[in-house]
Amino acid sequence: MSFKKIEAIIRSEKLEEVRIALEAEGFVGMTVTEVKGRGTQKGIVLEWRAGEYRVEFLPKLKVEVIVDDFDCERAISAIEKSARTGQPGDGKIFVSPVENIIRVRTGERGDKAI
Repeated sequence: MSFKKIEAIIRSEKLEEVRIALEAEGFVGMTVTEVKGRGTQKGIVLEWRAGEYRVEFLPKLKVEVIVDDFDCERAISAIEKSARTGQPGDGKIFVSPVENIIRVRTGERGDKAI
């Protein structure tokens, strides 16, 4: 069996919707990391008492999920639908192959380790 790693960069406020959507599709295991980044949006300009300033890197969350090839599109679709606002800055989804999975506690490998 082969696996994919889905990395989704999303808005922080969309995490609960994404978690619920993934869980509804049967994907309960995930890793969430606070990240900062920028894309075509190139940050934002904010006003403060001292004047305007640019925030170059915006706070986002990275959600990582490992799925088998068969379930990959279903997981991507759940993330896409639940994370979308239609505004710039909704994020990106990256998919890459996973060579192996090892459960540290038991030494199980592959699909038994998920």
